[in-house]
Amino acid sequence: MPRIAPTRKPTSPEASENGGTHTIDRLRRSPRVAAALWLVLAFAVWNVVFDRVLVLAGRRYAFAAVTAVQNGHDYVRIDDWMRPATVYGIRVASLVALAIALVGLIAVAIASRVDRKRENNGS
Repeated sequence: MPRIAPTRKPTSPEASENGGTHTIDRLRRSPRVAAALWLVLAFAVWNVVFDRVLVLAGRRYAFAAVTAVQNGHDYVRIDDWMRPATVYGIRVASLVALAIALVGLIAVAIASRVDRKRENNGS
């Protein structure tokens, strides 16, 4: 006969309250974790927006350089195209990331306040 593996004993409610389940629930409701995740999202969006602005500026430069050569115009310098794009990219990416961070942090503050009121009324 095949041997059956022993089953795990179910944990008692006291053990799950004091153990991992309680910690996970507390982290799930933690305003600090939520705020940190919003800031991580804002940072990631900043990188994506900045990269996209620079990629598009590079493509526009390449097109302008090829067009200048084909039409016999003077050489187009990359510095004349990428410096303004860098400044513009920093400005746009920072504004978008700041907006995301502000909306997220305000939402966390509101949710935290509502959660505290709910706990106080329920106790």
